[in-house]
Amino acid sequence: MEQTQHDQNTPLEYQSETGRLNILGFWIFLGAEIALFSTLFASYMVLSGRIADGPSLGELFEVKGLLIQTFLLLTSSFTCGLAIHQMRRQNVKGLFIWMVTTLVLGVGFLGFEIHEFVLYIQEGANIGTSAAWSGFFVLVGTHGAHVTFGIVWITYILIQVARKGLTPTTASKVFISSLYWHFLDVVWIFIFTSVYLTGMVLNNG
Repeated sequence: MEQTQHDQNTPLEYQSETGRLNILGFWIFLGAEIALFSTLFASYMVLSGRIADGPSLGELFEVKGLLIQTFLLLTSSFTCGLAIHQMRRQNVKGLFIWMVTTLVLGVGFLGFEIHEFVLYIQEGANIGTSAAWSGFFVLVGTHGAHVTFGIVWITYILIQVARKGLTPTTASKVFISSLYWHFLDVVWIFIFTSVYLTGMVLNNG
């Protein structure tokens, strides 16, 4: 049976042994995710110059859409942080408000990303166009798939909180999902700078 700590200075998600171990285990899992994305980034860098007969990468990138995507995802990281703050205040309503806001922003990000992919395909750039575009779609698509999973996962956790209340167990799940979400935001910053910005600079150069 779990031992609950009653130290009020200890965040709720750390007040059970299971919660602490799960959080530690998730940090280890994030290490594996870092290895995955590092491999995808490296592959993209090697392939980015091999455009064959297709358009160059930066040729099709649009600043406006990319800025909106970035704004949505980075703002969702902020609202996710507010959700954890409310959770630690035992404010379930505040937790739901900010976490649902996070999910809405995440869905908006995915909507723009799907629209972006459709436009690229219409312009003749798909995963089979060239090695460069293959690397692009695999890297950015993998990130998008992770965001999709994060939305589904957080939704499921919120349903658990609604049914069981805010306990050390459910709080640790919410906290772990927030770590995952922040990780995806960091990955997007690297994608935005090393893929999109670099592609546009090279294309204009």
